[in-house]
Amino acid sequence: MSSAIAPPRSLPLAGKRHERNRRIRKYAFLYLLFLVPLTLLAIFSYAPIYGMLIAFKDFSYRHGILGSPWNDFAHFELLFSSPYFFRVLKNTIVISFLRLFFGFPAPILLALAINEVANLTFKKAAQTISYLPHFLSWVVLSGMLVEILSPQRGVVGFIYGALGMPAPNLLIDTYWFRPMLVVTDIWKTVGWSTIVYIAAISSINPELYECASIDGAGPLRKAAHITVPSLVPVMIILFILQFGHLLNAGFDQIFNLYSPLVYEVADIIDTYVYRQGIVELRYDYSTAVGLFKNVVGVALLFIANYVTRRFSEFALW
Repeated sequence: MSSAIAPPRSLPLAGKRHERNRRIRKYAFLYLLFLVPLTLLAIFSYAPIYGMLIAFKDFSYRHGILGSPWNDFAHFELLFSSPYFFRVLKNTIVISFLRLFFGFPAPILLALAINEVANLTFKKAAQTISYLPHFLSWVVLSGMLVEILSPQRGVVGFIYGALGMPAPNLLIDTYWFRPMLVVTDIWKTVGWSTIVYIAAISSINPELYECASIDGAGPLRKAAHITVPSLVPVMIILFILQFGHLLNAGFDQIFNLYSPLVYEVADIIDTYVYRQGIVELRYDYSTAVGLFKNVVGVALLFIANYVTRRFSEFALW
């Protein structure tokens, strides 16, 4: 009969607890650093969720959020019965789809083009120049665009004048305002978005390109059969994220460039919320509009993820 005694079952648990405490002491400084963004996230992203209550109330300064009376979804009834809101919703969807259709492939094409550049110095210079506008705010860029697009003193006016043609004012022309938004947005964001694709391209096994060269494949065939298929997972993830922001049509850009003359084609949900909430002080109604936009955005994110998961092996979850 064996006299061996089994070790107590509490030892493994005590060992795990000791290892955990040792790791906490070792990385204590990193945990303290992590508390800073966590605190900011809690204060500025989660604490304001409490204010969503006013979307379902007739908000009064005197009674506060909790003391204000409930309104039985009156703000949402007004929202869905307003023809002006549906014009705003239409503008938001149209501008977002134009950004998605023309803006999503732009960084992919630029990354493929930069990847084919053999001169390392020129490649770095091209990358730097392309993502430099990303670091400029739309307040600065809008001032630059106002001068560039001016019919009297801008580059556009000079070119049209040299051709003997009257120059259009793109900032107050309802036909040209949306294309101008798309083009300038691509100009500002394409370089920064390209960084993700260039990083993905750099992780591709170079032996694949060597084998393709031995088989006689040129740059276009390598890009079509090696580079692009390798970028598909990244493309799908970024598409899902961008599709979830379909109702974010670019408040900063439009707010700094639009005017009442182009409200018909440029007024979006975010600018509508700004005017209702900040200008007209209708905080409860503007909160209802913003809540509707966010709920739809989350729904679009889940739909895009579900569709891509059904038809491919790549998705967010």
